[in-house]
Amino acid sequence: MRLVSWNVNGLRAVLKKELFYPTFEAFGADVFAIQETKMHPEQATLAIPASYTQTWSSAERKGYSGTAVFSKEKPHQTIHTLGLQAKDALGFGLSDPAILDTEGRLCALEFESFWFVNCYTPNAQDGLARINLRLAWGTAFTRFVLGLAEDKPVVICGDLNVAHNEIDLARPGPNRGNAGFSDEERTDFQSLLDAGFIDSFRYLYPDEEEAYSWWSFRGNARNNNTGWRIDYFLVSDCLRDAISEAAIWPEVEGSDHCPVSLDLDV
Repeated sequence: MRLVSWNVNGLRAVLKKELFYPTFEAFGADVFAIQETKMHPEQATLAIPASYTQTWSSAERKGYSGTAVFSKEKPHQTIHTLGLQAKDALGFGLSDPAILDTEGRLCALEFESFWFVNCYTPNAQDGLARINLRLAWGTAFTRFVLGLAEDKPVVICGDLNVAHNEIDLARPGPNRGNAGFSDEERTDFQSLLDAGFIDSFRYLYPDEEEAYSWWSFRGNARNNNTGWRIDYFLVSDCLRDAISEAAIWPEVEGSDHCPVSLDLDV
């Protein structure tokens, strides 16, 4: 089974560039997940084959955030919110716990063999201005996927907006403490691994350098491969032997992110 994840940074923009359908067709994925759709499904007519079920989570705010999943298998059920509790929000200084469930950041689909969770993690923003919200999300998300894992194995994918270790970004020194490479975010990511999830790419390629999935639009970063690996496939530990390949596809253009994929024998 081939699973693909891609932060498209605006699906309508990628469609206008005529780069989405060739990519979608080339992968022939069983499950194709996207983040930052920046649209509601009624805002564009997609020429996705009828054999795929479309599952959307759109932000209340038009043109912002959003996730979607196109799957050959019809899900048994879908979940679109974390259900952050008031006590969690208050613990991180958030006045409104519902804010994390209004931005279309989650598409969780139950399939026969596993739960598939497509996630677009909030960015901590410059100066870590949104770090409290980011950490509240991390706490709620870890609890959410652990709850799913009580039922069946879980596959997590998406733009998790953090480079885990120094090997995962081109310039770790100057970026230490910045959004995406702060101690707080890295610790939050590690908590997912400690809870029983495996970073599929690092499982297969622990020492692979210059393997990045996102590049800034500034400074000719993509041509220079001055990037970050912030897009992932994580799987429940019980699926480790089912991982046959995990890949990053920097040659695929159309967004500031490139797709990542996981081949899973289930």
